[in-house]
Amino acid sequence: MLCQLKLLKELTMSQRRLTPNEIRFLQEALGTDYKIGNIRLREGEYQYDLARAIASFQLELHLPDVKDIIKRTYGEEKTNDIQFIRKIQTILKKMEKSNIVRILPKKQPWELQRYALLGFKFQDSDKNIVVFATDPQIKQMQNLLHSLLSQQETPKTKLINIKAKICILVFIVIASYATILWDFMQSTTHPIIFVSAFSIAVMCSLILGKILSQG
Repeated sequence: MLCQLKLLKELTMSQRRLTPNEIRFLQEALGTDYKIGNIRLREGEYQYDLARAIASFQLELHLPDVKDIIKRTYGEEKTNDIQFIRKIQTILKKMEKSNIVRILPKKQPWELQRYALLGFKFQDSDKNIVVFATDPQIKQMQNLLHSLLSQQETPKTKLINIKAKICILVFIVIASYATILWDFMQSTTHPIIFVSAFSIAVMCSLILGKILSQG
């Protein structure tokens, strides 16, 4: 449990926020039983090594680009070899056509394309069963993804929460000043009511100002 919390903290601090599509890709891979592939996945061959590398990234809730995959599989020096990069990209393209890998669309034209494994268990073209993650690893990934999602508010949810906070604070400020005005209108002013209402109004006004300045 402590290791899982530590990994979650590292993921939260080091990785950018997962997009809804990325979350969907990760969830689909977790929910898939055995995918039927149209390519051979034999240990020691490029397509096997690439699939294993992508799986290891996905278990960390990360969707890698080609340089990430090459660095983890063949070493950092190979990430500077343009011909080798193109060769790996060609293999990954074949793996996409063979129902093993999904090539994700670029967010920006200058970015490298990223890749997602369609599942962690495959039956390849030779009818061999190939597994890239054990059940405990998949379970841990499910727990990590669930924990990470609970910490990541969607923009819509975040906006709703901010609006709700603003409405509550505005109501409290108005109610506080109304209480002060009511106190002044009485034949005898109550210092405790005045001080309490004024303090609450000032505090809520400061919080409201901070929220609005951040928006």
